[in-house]
Amino acid sequence: MQPHSPVDPQDQPHVPGPSLWPVGFAVGVVVLLVGLIVSWWIAGLGALVALAFAFLWVRDLTVGTPLTHTPEVPPESPTGPALPATDGPAAMPLSLSDERFPRSKFLELSTLGLGGVIGGIVTAPALGFMIAPAFLKQGQKDHDLGPLSDFPEGRYVVATYMADAAQGEVSRRTAYVRFNGQQNGQPSFSVISNHCAHLGCPVQPNGPLDEQNKKQHGDVTLIPTISIAGFGCPCHGGQYDTEGNRTSGPPVRALDRYSFSIRNGRLFIGKPFSVSHVDGAGASAQIHKWKLSFPGEPVSGLESWLYPIQPPH
Repeated sequence: MQPHSPVDPQDQPHVPGPSLWPVGFAVGVVVLLVGLIVSWWIAGLGALVALAFAFLWVRDLTVGTPLTHTPEVPPESPTGPALPATDGPAAMPLSLSDERFPRSKFLELSTLGLGGVIGGIVTAPALGFMIAPAFLKQGQKDHDLGPLSDFPEGRYVVATYMADAAQGEVSRRTAYVRFNGQQNGQPSFSVISNHCAHLGCPVQPNGPLDEQNKKQHGDVTLIPTISIAGFGCPCHGGQYDTEGNRTSGPPVRALDRYSFSIRNGRLFIGKPFSVSHVDGAGASAQIHKWKLSFPGEPVSGLESWLYPIQPPH
């Protein structure tokens, strides 16, 4: 049997030790994906975390490899005068282990890098087409409901309009508008949504409508109420008072409301928002406003934490 020759440590493959960088990279990717639903700044934070840990991970993998470690060549000890070029054994080529930058490692990393770039170029458009539509055209433009004279003080007016005229009747919305009079020298309005806070069914006024004084302005229809005792949902029996507060039934909060603005003596309806409850009435009412939430979801208290994060509306 021939004796085993000692193994050179440099001939052994480099095996990186355990590292937490992959965990950080995975956390960054998760934060990035959640940020795409919640907020752009959270997505940016996740991208920075993922890139930072990816850099540390790659650096950890390459430490100790021939790319970052130059093998030390012991100096030749002078044992005599240099031999002539014609004397001595034939010159031997350098072994691969003596190369400073091994060709195979360079080809491996360049192939992986090029593959990653090509994969990103191919994947980015597909992800854009999948994700971008969820963030485009999410806003709602203000809509002109007509002159202030069309809204009698102290009476609700059923206003219907098309949120997007290009989509036609399918985009028609309904809001209950009441002119509360002047507050601090400015007109005050209550603009309540007709979507029930239980499952989103259409809420109706609990009272007759004044069809004879119906008005039409383009795609806007205004029908005053004669008198109402609040609002009711015909689907599951939810009941609300004249300020939209829940009085009975399954709804978990008050009716949503719309923001509004007044320009050149005309009333414009804006974006909707959710309301937990309303204290007081009319112009002096204190509205507890929250970010718009889906029907059936509480907006305040511990129960609100039991529901998933809201996507952009």
